[in-house]
Amino acid sequence: MAEGRILVAEQDGVHVLKFLGDVRLNLCPSLDLYLDNAMHSSHFRNVLIDLTETQGIDSTSLGILAKLAVRMRKQMSGVPTLVSINNNITRILLSMGFDKVFALVNKLDANLDPCEQLINTNCTEQEMQEKVLEAHRTLMALNEKNQQEFKSLVDVLESQCQL
Repeated sequence: MAEGRILVAEQDGVHVLKFLGDVRLNLCPSLDLYLDNAMHSSHFRNVLIDLTETQGIDSTSLGILAKLAVRMRKQMSGVPTLVSINNNITRILLSMGFDKVFALVNKLDANLDPCEQLINTNCTEQEMQEKVLEAHRTLMALNEKNQQEFKSLVDVLESQCQL
């Protein structure tokens, strides 16, 4: 699988993120920071995440996206959009309950090509553990299946973060 990258663009308050290749936790601090800054922008309207060229995505990355969806629902009653044409990726999204917090679509009506690559944000091992923990707590809060799926991992991460 190709190493993961995230391309971004913004137009009229709509942020477009295109996930390429195998998107993993090493991109999560940058992704989380970008989404946090976007939502704090005075002209923020929505987010579209294009997964049409995503080969793989890990649970931490999914947790960061879930955090976005939860925040948008609470702060502005909005719903971000996820675009997926890969049956394996779509199956993962549905199994996590993303259809309840995102608008899931399988095609784009317009050509939205983000061109700026998200630059990796450096963080300490402790900060990374905290991001992973937060992401998985968010996934657990989506539904009971996710609670069961990630409980052991969250328990381990909580004990490590307390050290």
